[in-house]
Amino acid sequence: MSVFQHILETYSQFFNWEMWGEVLSDPVSWGLIGTLIILEGLLSADNALVLAVMVKHLPPEKRKKALFYGLLGAYAFRFIAIGIGVYLIKLWWVKVLGAGYLAWLSIKYFIDKRKGSEEEEQTEGINQKGLLMRLFGTFWGTVVAVELMDIAFSVDSVLAAFGVSEKVWVLFLGGILGVLMMRGVAGVFLTLIDRVPELETTAYILILIIAIKMLLTVFHIEMSHITFFIILLLTFGATFIVHFQNKKKEGSRENNS
Repeated sequence: MSVFQHILETYSQFFNWEMWGEVLSDPVSWGLIGTLIILEGLLSADNALVLAVMVKHLPPEKRKKALFYGLLGAYAFRFIAIGIGVYLIKLWWVKVLGAGYLAWLSIKYFIDKRKGSEEEEQTEGINQKGLLMRLFGTFWGTVVAVELMDIAFSVDSVLAAFGVSEKVWVLFLGGILGVLMMRGVAGVFLTLIDRVPELETTAYILILIIAIKMLLTVFHIEMSHITFFIILLLTFGATFIVHFQNKKKEGSRENNS
């Protein structure tokens, strides 16, 4: 079967109602979807604020419209990425590259954190809006800029999603709900991360775990869903234990001073 036929077969699964039924009635699938939503929220909470800054110069009535068009673009990118990715992720070298990239993201985060760097590279795309506005006008130039930023934000999330599951509808539902939540309740996740800053570190630990999970499949070693969920629970449990220990240390320091 040709590559094109493989990709078409993947897209046809979006309209397979039996698969719909299997995914929606399977608790494991909902557990994986929930994992993708949480991961998307933790990794992308601040991205929503970047997008809000990008449309701030527009009149209030056009801001929501620009973000809405950007949301449609994010969904279109997810649809295309999942359709092609489901085929590509079956190739061993794609898995190795994907796992390597995710591992690099995680390791880079810890290196940067150790150095204490607080770069804000995400806003670099905003500086390119001048050219886009000259080409497309103020409103549509902003929409294009939001679309490009959405795609940039989606790449890491899509790749991490393939490390969690290769089921089309799990990826699609997790992606759609994750993007919606990222836009709708970004403030909630920002507040949560602000109160429990260790959660940001947890997100990158999860990315490293997903990278290992993806790499193991190259050697035909499958991590069971139960094992994966137990690791998730232990990781989040350890996060809150570390958080409360840090709060105690801060409290004792304040009392001593």
